[in-house]
Amino acid sequence: MDTLDLNRNWTEDEENQPIGRRIQRLSLHLTPVPRQLGNLQLRTLTCAARTKLNVDAKSLSVFMRGKHRDIQEKVFDFFNARPELQTPVEISMDDHRELCMRQLLALVRDAGVRPFKYVADEPTKYFAILEAVGSVDMSLGIKMGVQYSLWGGSVLNLGTKKHKVKYYDGIDNMEYPGCFAMTELHHGSNVQGLQTVATFDPITDEFVIDTPNDGAIKWWIGNAAVHGKFATVFAKLMLPTHNTKGVSDMGVHAFIVPIRDLKTHQTLPGIEIHDCGHKVGLNGVDNGALRFRSVRIPRDNLLNRFGDVSRDGKYTSSLPTINKRFAATLGELVGGRVGLAYSSVSVLKIAATIAIRYSLLRQQFGPPKQPEVSILDYQSQQHKLMPMLASTYAFHFATLHLVEKYSEMKKSHDEQLVGDVHALSAGLKAYVTSYTAKSLSICREACGGHGYAAVNRFGSLRNDHDIFQTFEGDNTVLLQQVAADLLKQYKEKFQGGTLAVTWNYLRESMNTYLSQPNPVTARWDSEDHLRDPKFQLDAFRYRTSRLLHSVAVRLNKHTKTLGNFGAWNRCLNHLLTLAESHIESVILARFIESVKSCPDASSRAALKLVCDLYALDRIWKDIGTYRNVDYVAPNKAKAIHKLAEYLSFQVRNIAGELIDAFDLPDHVTRAPIAMQSDAYSQYTQYVGF
Repeated sequence: MDTLDLNRNWTEDEENQPIGRRIQRLSLHLTPVPRQLGNLQLRTLTCAARTKLNVDAKSLSVFMRGKHRDIQEKVFDFFNARPELQTPVEISMDDHRELCMRQLLALVRDAGVRPFKYVADEPTKYFAILEAVGSVDMSLGIKMGVQYSLWGGSVLNLGTKKHKVKYYDGIDNMEYPGCFAMTELHHGSNVQGLQTVATFDPITDEFVIDTPNDGAIKWWIGNAAVHGKFATVFAKLMLPTHNTKGVSDMGVHAFIVPIRDLKTHQTLPGIEIHDCGHKVGLNGVDNGALRFRSVRIPRDNLLNRFGDVSRDGKYTSSLPTINKRFAATLGELVGGRVGLAYSSVSVLKIAATIAIRYSLLRQQFGPPKQPEVSILDYQSQQHKLMPMLASTYAFHFATLHLVEKYSEMKKSHDEQLVGDVHALSAGLKAYVTSYTAKSLSICREACGGHGYAAVNRFGSLRNDHDIFQTFEGDNTVLLQQVAADLLKQYKEKFQGGTLAVTWNYLRESMNTYLSQPNPVTARWDSEDHLRDPKFQLDAFRYRTSRLLHSVAVRLNKHTKTLGNFGAWNRCLNHLLTLAESHIESVILARFIESVKSCPDASSRAALKLVCDLYALDRIWKDIGTYRNVDYVAPNKAKAIHKLAEYLSFQVRNIAGELIDAFDLPDHVTRAPIAMQSDAYSQYTQYVGF
């Protein structure tokens, strides 16, 4: 039998044959050979001969971490010095819940970290604390978010001065642990369909809170099962009338309802609380179910920023319709989505750090009679992890931008900015959390059998993060909101209206993006052209504009026969693809701007490399779309693929510095296989050797 010469030069005809192409790809794992890309010589080098960018991880980290690193270090140092507050690998649900409460109390009372004051006044600092706390234990991060962002945030954002005076200190110092009771058994995403009612009784000057049926039981309410003493309850406000109906539905409003006695902690009369039990993840959070049986609360417990009821039962509001009041109410709660998008990137950083550091340390196989090589030197491992690392950087800058815009919105209350943050937070939360969820499984697989050990964290990270795709808005529903906003902006474009900031490129360049591709530029395949940010961003935006135009045409066509709802459902997958494409355009635009603004030259060069990989990898993954409309000619498609592979290899060369720039100490990653020194010793000690 003839032997296979792995070092041979392959002809173009042989490369295009399936068997030849497969053999050549396999050979590259074992004996890399030179390949050509235009004038660029691509070489897969051995570890000893590898050339790489000179990256100062500390300078890059300073640029990445921003101005609130000090408070994060304070959180990390506090928990590192308190081993009794560190979450063990094996812990029961009940013990985890109690530990989580002790952790939060210790953070606030012993460490002196008071997150609540930053929720409204300095959101960027609040989210920095949330990121650090979530790195300690994701359950702790969620419990903190329920207490301060949801329960506390509802009082701050939906209430008025009297509510802040009465509840602020108790929420801040944890004397008033509370819940956010919106979701019901039969209604999660459709908040306007909630069935819990709050009927005003003018005789006693009270609201009567009722759960009319089992479907209206408040479900999955964090802090409710064990620790909560109050709940912000979302219910339909019903006012008595003198007509035949007897009551008038004023829409969903928020009410403060005490659920347990402040001294005895006993459940109050009319309140039923049940435990939702063991979950897939986040078992340090005590989720419960709440039923209300004619529970009476003072009229002042209505959070009345957007609508109020007088002593004689008259309703007043600065907003004229139920829909406008509902939109204003939910608009004030957008901080939860901002926090989840930001926290999801933090989870992705931890997982990528563990997987990449393990892949740098782990050696397996190699050339005959030579040392084994790092598994990150294999092209297949680079293909799994390097685009993911690039995406992590891209998401970091995009969500940091979102947090800054949210902070600006809270200060200015500018209507256009409110709408922009609402759409951007919906899209980034949906896109980033979905990507992170998929990546956690890839990281686990990339670490082989050792990735399956609970101590190495992928299982807990994956299980705890999984629900990020659902709460604060189901991802599929949120992407539909983005698509609906895009269609609204598309309509505005052709009616001469103004566009929100996030959609500016539609106003500036829609005609360009909808024109036929230039047959000359479609064939340009030089490295300089493909790494030009203008080409990359134009390609992303061209795809989005084509999708937007085509789905608008389809909706118009199907609406005539199916109606609005039927047409939307017929085009739903198209709409979701449109929303994802738009968010990718926003992410890339922000990444490009961040590269330009980096003051350190070596860090800027590293970020440019990572940004190019992110852009070209995404273009290659959707190359069919570009080929179908001749935006990219065959020679250019091939060049994009080869350059993306080369950039992935180049990013591998500086992968250690890139993950070090995340500045996650060993006690944060907490995975023995990813310890920066003596990893295997740490691992063997853990299992008892």
